[in-house]
Amino acid sequence: MIRMFCHYLMRRNPMSQEDEVKRLAEIRDILEERVRNLEIELEGLRAVLKFVNEILLEKSFKRPELPEPARLETKPPTSQLKTITGEVLAEVYEEEDSMRVTLSRDKEFNINTPPFRSFLLDRVLVKMREKDQEAVEKGELLPDKAFSYEVRLDGDLIREIVLKNVTPERRRELKSAIRWTLEKMFEKMKG
Repeated sequence: MIRMFCHYLMRRNPMSQEDEVKRLAEIRDILEERVRNLEIELEGLRAVLKFVNEILLEKSFKRPELPEPARLETKPPTSQLKTITGEVLAEVYEEEDSMRVTLSRDKEFNINTPPFRSFLLDRVLVKMREKDQEAVEKGELLPDKAFSYEVRLDGDLIREIVLKNVTPERRRELKSAIRWTLEKMFEKMKG
């Protein structure tokens, strides 16, 4: 590319202005096509990088998951999520960077009851995961430190929400969002 431009400059003198404009237009077209090709290649590389990061994220969480449930089962709940009237909605088990929210067995929280999907999943949990995934792609966060979640079901009934890589800043926000969601779902179940 640079050689072609240098060659153009060296041959510049004998050209008429019209030929010079034509030559510059040709060079511009070549440069624009090259830029388009590089952008396509860059887009492809970003897609491959995203794919590799997703695989790393998936694989990095499978290893430590095995011993955790037994360790978490033995500990008493850290706190409870309750309605304004004191009705227990769930028990929260907190570890250093994880949370496990076990929903009350005497209540049947269906995954299809609003606002579980529309609010808690889409606006809170998915957004947190996407934000961390972007940080991973930019190299600002290690894949095994990115926020992740799992909703454990029994048919359509929600039994547990497992949250991993929960930062202290997010802990209160998550508890509040989950409590609000469960309270709204409970109101719909009663009424």
